[in-house]
Amino acid sequence: MTTTVLTGAAAILRDASTVTRDPVVVVDGWIGTGADAQDGADQVVDVSGCVVTPGLVNAHHHLLQTAFRSRPESRSVPMPQWLASMAKRYSSVGVDPELTAVAASVGLAESLLCGVTTVADHHLTWPRDQDPVALAGATIGAAARVGARLVFVRGTARDDPDLAAASVADIHRTYLGGASTGTSADGMLQLAVGPSGVHADGPETFATLAEVASRFGLRRRTQANEEVDVQVAAARYGRRPLTLLDEWGWLDDDVTVAHLCDITDDEIALLARSGASATHAPGCDVPMGWGVARVAALMYTGVRVGLGTSGGGSNDAGHLLADARLAVQVSGLIGEPVTARAVLAMASEGSAAGLGRSELGHLRSGAAADLCVWDCSDVFDAGVPDPLDGLLWAGPGRRPRDVMVGGRWVVRDGRLLTAESRSLATELTTQLDRRHRHAP
Repeated sequence: MTTTVLTGAAAILRDASTVTRDPVVVVDGWIGTGADAQDGADQVVDVSGCVVTPGLVNAHHHLLQTAFRSRPESRSVPMPQWLASMAKRYSSVGVDPELTAVAASVGLAESLLCGVTTVADHHLTWPRDQDPVALAGATIGAAARVGARLVFVRGTARDDPDLAAASVADIHRTYLGGASTGTSADGMLQLAVGPSGVHADGPETFATLAEVASRFGLRRRTQANEEVDVQVAAARYGRRPLTLLDEWGWLDDDVTVAHLCDITDDEIALLARSGASATHAPGCDVPMGWGVARVAALMYTGVRVGLGTSGGGSNDAGHLLADARLAVQVSGLIGEPVTARAVLAMASEGSAAGLGRSELGHLRSGAAADLCVWDCSDVFDAGVPDPLDGLLWAGPGRRPRDVMVGGRWVVRDGRLLTAESRSLATELTTQLDRRHRHAP
């Protein structure tokens, strides 16, 4: 048995309603109790002047877009224009396992350095000349190398539904060994399914992926009520997106819906009745001008709300804490303010709940030992009365001092231990330069 004890913290966010200063005890990768450390610890870590939080959970990312970070001409444009621009860039550069692996490695390394220990990657780009198992494996392998938890979402965007479902079965068999659940024994890999939205996929795709999800015990995820989603749903079906999702059997307690920028009171009530979860992505939707989700209203009606960054094509960073700060700031603009504590809960236990992962996003006894140590002893936090509020309100761009995943230190003193982050950055830059030179 290996025991690590963190002592001296200014505050420890155990969960949304519990803040303590008691030592954090980690036993064999899980959060233990004080009794577990009575006979001594293998490692004692001084976290004086620091705040300890659960590892953050990014409930909505597109890791491939790390290789396609946004350009000036694609910022703050209507979504149909943005989608067309992204499709052109994918085609020009070429998406294959090699690029997917390095993009995911960079995106996941960035996530860990920013305190994100679990990433839900909604992968939507599946070129017909590429093996989907190899593409999925590129991201899965990258997560294993850098030590991040990964939820790999086999997404679709106008893909053939039967081929998509067949690839889900192949990915599940290859990487989860045909297990009866969608999560690996060590909890480091989870598989889910996710149509892009009703603007891209029809009822056949939603039905086919729902069937394969039921067969393998997988969570379901999609996107709704963004600008293009509302427009296409009205033009094609004469409905609103959430009404369609409800009719197609895609509002239930195993479903998470991202974005929800344009949502009415009746739709909030519908989502609450369904038991589905929501994901807020302000770092994408706000700077692009696509709207602000009504997270306070959603939470008030009992909807579980998580937080995501979305991808590099609309949000140049995978910095979930920065987006949590933005979520607090912009909430007042729509007259429905949320507190820093509430948004921290969204970025941790709220996101984990949408993934069906009750062991993540908190530091109660029995939780997986995913945690962040945030140094709050410098001038950036001087004078802050509540260090947890200060995590978001003070020190913009804050990064954690230390990060642990499953009891393993992956970041210490701000440095990634599992890979050389600058080498990963160079590898992606070099590969993109080569591809651009040979682009038609």
